[in-house]
Amino acid sequence: GAPVVLSQRVPLLENMGFRVVSEQTIDLPQAGEDGATVYLHDMQLVNAYGAPVDLSDDGEMLEDVFRNVWDGQADNDGYNALVQTARLTARQIMILRSYGRYLQQAGIAYSQGFIAAALNRYPEIASDLYSLFDLRFNPSAKRRDAAEKKLVDGIETALLGVPSIDDDQILRRFRNLIEATLRTNAYQPDADGKPRVTFAFKLNPRLVDGLPDPRPYREIFVYGPEVEGVHLRFGAVARGGLRWSDRAQDYRTEVLGLVKAQQVKNAVIVPVGAKGGFYPKRLPVGGDRNAVFEAGRDAYKVFISTLLSVTDNIEDSHVVPPAEVVRHDNDDPYFVVAADKGTATFSDTANAISQAHDFWLDDAFASGGSAGYDHKGMGITARGAWEAVKRHFRELDMDIQNEPFTVAGVGDMSGDVFGNGMLLSEQIRLVAAFDHRDIFIDPNPVPADGFAERKRLFELPRSSWQDYDRSKLSAGGGIYSRSQKTITLSPEAANAIGLGKTSGTPQEIMTAILKSKVDLLWFGGIGTYIRSSAETDAQVGDRANDAIRITGSEVGARVFGEGANLGVTQR
Repeated sequence: GAPVVLSQRVPLLENMGFRVVSEQTIDLPQAGEDGATVYLHDMQLVNAYGAPVDLSDDGEMLEDVFRNVWDGQADNDGYNALVQTARLTARQIMILRSYGRYLQQAGIAYSQGFIAAALNRYPEIASDLYSLFDLRFNPSAKRRDAAEKKLVDGIETALLGVPSIDDDQILRRFRNLIEATLRTNAYQPDADGKPRVTFAFKLNPRLVDGLPDPRPYREIFVYGPEVEGVHLRFGAVARGGLRWSDRAQDYRTEVLGLVKAQQVKNAVIVPVGAKGGFYPKRLPVGGDRNAVFEAGRDAYKVFISTLLSVTDNIEDSHVVPPAEVVRHDNDDPYFVVAADKGTATFSDTANAISQAHDFWLDDAFASGGSAGYDHKGMGITARGAWEAVKRHFRELDMDIQNEPFTVAGVGDMSGDVFGNGMLLSEQIRLVAAFDHRDIFIDPNPVPADGFAERKRLFELPRSSWQDYDRSKLSAGGGIYSRSQKTITLSPEAANAIGLGKTSGTPQEIMTAILKSKVDLLWFGGIGTYIRSSAETDAQVGDRANDAIRITGSEVGARVFGEGANLGVTQR
């Protein structure tokens, strides 16, 4: 093999609480298999915190942390220094790291580096925090209540000696999260009998300090090397979709905004609102659409399995708790999911996982799929929204099913809501649209040609605007990637969206599309693109679209149709 470069080794060791003093690489020719050269890296290390390096266990704990990071089973960050400061194992560090990541999603003001540093500054408290977690959730723990009170009192006493208000707040938030946790799978082996590497923490959000309102009834936070995410429920009987999120820093904010809308949608049915979101962490860099899709589905599988690992089952009309899970709540077996952004074709996958777990809902666990209705195939959401659109146009003395009208929108033809919506009238003249990948502009579309090409894309698996036949575009039309630094438009394209110039950034062009003078502005994609002039972008809670968003007074369309969630703020 090849020697490991310093830039790979040194940061890992520094995050483990070492200072690297010197290094020497020694070549050992023909020492490896098949006569290959072996490279020995001789490095002089000292404890960055001034204490002696503890090798009483022959360095097994240090080796375990190093190997976990090297193999991609743990993050390379400052939490790993707890192996030296607090003498925590790699797995124990992963528990505290998980809570630290949840604090980030909960909106704490401190960075992950600062949070890890606070734990390392007070290693005894960090160790006690893990002991509190272990005492509450280790199935073999005895005399739980009395020991927990004693440990909590000890942590409180130690916190009185923490002079920094920032450190004090961080450490108290950890304790609060552990006490607000109802269940975890941390002591439950996986299907192969090995320790789990992806953790689930079931929380009572109403006990969690600092969470934004509204607070769900229950929440499950999932954290692991492949995926992380949340599932929020506003009642014991709740339903809603799971979405594939691309917002690593604030997917909980995204899901919380969506579950508000789901609450309204579910007002006329028995289950209350629920929503989940997962963020895949190992998508192939530069991979094609199929590779990304399969990696996302793998993350979805891990996410679903992990959610079920802390969920009660029903057998012979009796509630059966999950194995090796200490419950600090009552029976809670009702758990269902539905499709959302990125997961419209995943229902069969979710139901297969449900069946593999012998979950009581069997193939009714996830709505849709071969055993239920297909969201995209039936187009329920788009059809309902379209009836409202037709009503608005009737008030304008327009029959959009029989006379041509212009449309701009957000989404693409592979999507459920946008794709179905743009096939509900053969008179649509789609002038412009954008999704998270591309921008589409057709200045003077022919309704029949556009409809036929949109239908082809709708039926093409995992299509994008880049698959659109350019020969079907009118003069001056084009399809542009959002990754471009600047985009040059034809005069016809610029005029169609009212840009006022023939060159602009992707953000400028998308903003112009939102403001364009069309008959219908149709939202079927993801994101909040219109706010009140009395609101700030920060209040909207969708940072990814801050550079694109417009105010309601800037909308140039005669009619606005929203089949998506949260395309417009409630104000």
